Amino acid sequence: MATSIASFKITWEPLPDDFILPDDPVDNINQPALASALTDSLQNAGKLPPNSLTPTNYGICATVNDKIVIKAPDWAFIPEIRVPRTDIQRSYTPQLQGDIPLLVVEFLSDTEGGEYSIKSTYPPGKWFFYQTILQVKHYVIFEPPQGILEVYSLNQNGEYQLQTANANSRYFFPEMNLYLGVWQGTRENRTGYWLRWWDESEKLLLWGFELAERLAAQLRAAGIEPEV
Repeated sequence: MATSIASFKITWEPLPDDFILPDDPVDNINQPALASALTDSLQNAGKLPPNSLTPTNYGICATVNDKIVIKAPDWAFIPEIRVPRTDIQRSYTPQLQGDIPLLVVEFLSDTEGGEYSIKSTYPPGKWFFYQTILQVKHYVIFEPPQGILEVYSLNQNGEYQLQTANANSRYFFPEMNLYLGVWQGTRENRTGYWLRWWDESEKLLLWGFELAERLAAQLRAAGIEPEV
């Protein structure tokens, strides 16, 4: 399967079995927790379709001008995969194995990771890869220490355009019927800024431990001591 974008020939091919994937560690110890928090609340709220995929630091591939390009966003939402999950254990190739990611999230760290790189020569920068090669609809960049959130969406010219938050500093994703915003608090012994989801009425989607705490409080209010 091939796509032509200007001077780039893009093909969607399976990763060769002998291809050596990069084994780079995450840039920051907080990144896995930030990523898992995004999936947790979606799962608990029943907002993950059966064949959706939310990879974390996982290679997403395309072959550009006959060269394999792999980027591993810190978190991504893929609405539907169309192959068994056992077929995507090493990497994911859009179009061949399922949908283009609807959105990708990158967490900025102290290490410059090129989240804004528009470099088009091989290997292309992240911004260029997501915008021009994959054509991911929404690109989210989050700076956890300061809680700074930027949301970019493809415009009619196929270029990322910075979006404006609503009055509650949240961004609406119509394809998911959800808002994304910044929340401050504690999870997994980390106190700071987090990305969180709100539903179409801007009701917060709860994490698993929050649901458990709410249920325990309801049981105690009814005179029932929950089992530990």
